[in-house]
Amino acid sequence: MLYPRVSLYALMLAAAGIPLYIHLPRFASVNLGIGLGTIGTILLVIRLVDLVQDPLIGWAIDRWPRAQTLFAVAAALGLAIGFPALFSPRSGPHVIAQLVGVLILLFSAYSLGMILLYGRSATLAKRATPDGLMTLAAYREGGMLAGVVIAAIAPTVFLAMGAEAQGYPAFGLFLGGIALVTALVTLPIWRRPVIVGDRLSLAGLGDAGALRLLVLALVNSLPVAITSTLFLFFVEDRLNLPGKAGPLLILFFLSAGLTVPFWARCSQRLGAKTTLMIAMPLAILGFAGAAFLAPGNLAGFAIICVVSGAALGADLVILPAMFSVALTQAGLRASQAFGIWSFAGKLGLALAAFAVLPVLQRSGFIPGARNDAAALSALNICYAVIPCILKLGAFGLVLALPTEDRTR
Repeated sequence: MLYPRVSLYALMLAAAGIPLYIHLPRFASVNLGIGLGTIGTILLVIRLVDLVQDPLIGWAIDRWPRAQTLFAVAAALGLAIGFPALFSPRSGPHVIAQLVGVLILLFSAYSLGMILLYGRSATLAKRATPDGLMTLAAYREGGMLAGVVIAAIAPTVFLAMGAEAQGYPAFGLFLGGIALVTALVTLPIWRRPVIVGDRLSLAGLGDAGALRLLVLALVNSLPVAITSTLFLFFVEDRLNLPGKAGPLLILFFLSAGLTVPFWARCSQRLGAKTTLMIAMPLAILGFAGAAFLAPGNLAGFAIICVVSGAALGADLVILPAMFSVALTQAGLRASQAFGIWSFAGKLGLALAAFAVLPVLQRSGFIPGARNDAAALSALNICYAVIPCILKLGAFGLVLALPTEDRTR
């Protein structure tokens, strides 16, 4: 039951991440009346908190290894309290301050859980070998993607059941319940003997090849961060497919989840670098294809969701496993390193929101309204063209990785 419990904890975190990165911009703009530019600024400010917080969380997890059960439960309780509060209807002059306070709680709990789960890879794996770490990664990312699918479909289900406010308050309670159940069921995995490495240093990260992977992770996070932020807008406003965003999002993440075992096996047989060189062009094709879709082309975008979802599956399972293998082989403290890794990923999401949301606002784009050609063109460029260029940059970084594969 070790790996299924790891999958469940990952499911909880992923189910928490989806509303923070996909549902939040639309919820805050439509339900709370907050401008897109303000939302982007809020997300960037919270990332500044993470700049200090995430490495400190990683340091604390490594500093007190016997407290990992406490850390795991604290993360789950933070999510259990935060999500009902996030999606509670509110209005008035203090709505932005209330939103910021709840988001800091949620992002802190999310960071604590993510850094703990990834930083304890060597502890949670049955064998701390490259193949063992890749197997753990497959279970972990499989749970992540199951959580994503659940979180993507839940608001639509609650809305169909008659829930108020587009189903978001019920969604918040649902996520809180998942967190409480997960905290209880996964307690045994945090009682395993902890494997703690040597003190982390910049030179150590460089010698292990981890710095190169951190840069790749940041650049590679930007395209999916932009498309995640704009997905609902692109489907409903650019493609004019109201009510189809939920099923398309599920299709995207199902494709990612179903391909995770395939990419894990490819990595074990062909090597991590070669596998990424196969998967990344799929994402590039997906971004390029989305730019040329005509409004109403549901079938075309469904195909793009399948292709780009498959590419995401490779990113999710291979990149963290490569980083974990590099740290384990170098004998470095993984939680502190994954604190930096976590910050890099979330910095990408914040930069995406801070860069593209104000651009859309200046172009005159209004979610859910009748937008002119210039506003929709800006949305098209932000969603498809810019991510395509960024993914090409990430592919170039993969090509520059050492030919010797560190995961084998």
